[in-house]
Amino acid sequence: MTSLISLPTRRHKPATRAEMALVLGAAALLALALLGPVLPASAHQHAFADQRAPWGIPCAVDVLSNLPFAIAGVWGLWALRRLAPGALDSTSRALAALFFAGLLCTAVGSSVYHWQPQDAGLLWDRLGMVLPFAGLLGLAASRVSERAGWAMAGAVLLAGPLAVLWWAHTGNLMPWAVVQLGGMLVVLALACLPRRDGALAVHLGAVIGLYAVAKLFEAADHAVFDATYQAVSGHSLKHLFAAGAAWPVLVALAAWHPRRAPGGPQVTLFVQNGAHAVGVARSSRV
Repeated sequence: MTSLISLPTRRHKPATRAEMALVLGAAALLALALLGPVLPASAHQHAFADQRAPWGIPCAVDVLSNLPFAIAGVWGLWALRRLAPGALDSTSRALAALFFAGLLCTAVGSSVYHWQPQDAGLLWDRLGMVLPFAGLLGLAASRVSERAGWAMAGAVLLAGPLAVLWWAHTGNLMPWAVVQLGGMLVVLALACLPRRDGALAVHLGAVIGLYAVAKLFEAADHAVFDATYQAVSGHSLKHLFAAGAAWPVLVALAAWHPRRAPGGPQVTLFVQNGAHAVGVARSSRV
């Protein structure tokens, strides 16, 4: 009996203020998605400006402009593979892998949709987008703690498909808008918080800026097509800038390279929001 009583018990760390703020923010976004006004889809959502079909490819530029998503996805997965085991914490590695694999799914889904724009293709396009959203928001939340990163990614992986299916069933885009734009607001808030030691140092401000520019080009699809004398449409440029939002994650991976100082302890260099910082591992010798 004594031995049983003396056994150590595993206790979970209490939630921090930042973690509680994330929970409250997620609850507020959920309430907006469920109780907010109905947001109908545009009657012209499939009427893209650039309808040219060179080489027999329908909406060719909109289709081919998805190639940068695939390039960024392959590049990121290759960069992760090159990292030595243990060079990056398991949470950041897994969430980054989800993000880059999601970019590959986005490239495929968006290409299929733009080949023949219709609701069925758009459903798969948006489902593919859920994966990089989950990876990115998870990376952003992992600045607070590893469990916050996992929880955020899991929440997006659950809420994203439900929002897409709700739109497909009812035509109400509000839940999907909350996942997409509300998620960027969460990233913006997390960009203002200090990053925990060991987390991947992604410049979240750059991610948000590139994504915002992409959304502006998406809204100005026809205006950009006319302004460029039908050389390129706003939606094609939207694909380029949205894929460019992967660049800060790639830069963070490239900057994460352990080095060993001559005759001294291991030194890990990393970049946090554009500013350089140096972490020195303590020597095992006393």
